[in-house]
Amino acid sequence: REQPWELIMDKKHFRLWRRPIQGSHLYQYRVFGSYTDVTPRQFFNVQLDTEYRKKWDSLVIKLDVIERDAATGSEVVHWVTHFPYPMYSRDYVYVRRYSVDQENNLMVLVSRAVEHPDVPEDPEYVRVRTYESQMVIRPHKTFDENGFDYLLTYSDNPQTVFPRYCVSWMVSSGMPDFLEKLHSAALKAKKMELEVRDYLAKGSDTAPEPCGPAQLEYA
Repeated sequence: REQPWELIMDKKHFRLWRRPIQGSHLYQYRVFGSYTDVTPRQFFNVQLDTEYRKKWDSLVIKLDVIERDAATGSEVVHWVTHFPYPMYSRDYVYVRRYSVDQENNLMVLVSRAVEHPDVPEDPEYVRVRTYESQMVIRPHKTFDENGFDYLLTYSDNPQTVFPRYCVSWMVSSGMPDFLEKLHSAALKAKKMELEVRDYLAKGSDTAPEPCGPAQLEYA
């Protein structure tokens, strides 16, 4: 039986829950949030644009798309990020897939850790081998009008010897900070009309084919 969700943060724009992952010392996290001053398309694109993220996320050491599969819309990403002192920086290799469900007015982004022959382990970083993330965005009206809700479910194993409550504190403080930075980056791109790749544009080599829930399996 799955453990119940525990509410650990309740703020104006989001709520954060956690629950223990059975058989481990880790937690799974869930965030429900809502914004009214940016469009779902802008929030979605800023999240996916790796080049723009290098500019607004100061924790990024390296962030590169290693491989793309045009047939499925999947991308393999190598992400190296700073961790709080005295921990070593962590690196992630993960596959992500995104989709737009026009019929149900939803946008979906799923990621999970994978291994890739082009990204061997680097002794300078700690490789995170367990990582999963799913985000669902539901516009209040349309993809191009301000206002949407999102639900993010997240878990990873940061490979640390710190007690579970320490790791939980880092995630529960770091995740809201990241989401606020993501929101601010989307606002900045909107106000300054920065060029952010449009992952939903028809004819774009990055735009996925519209699909239903049955097709949202991991690559």
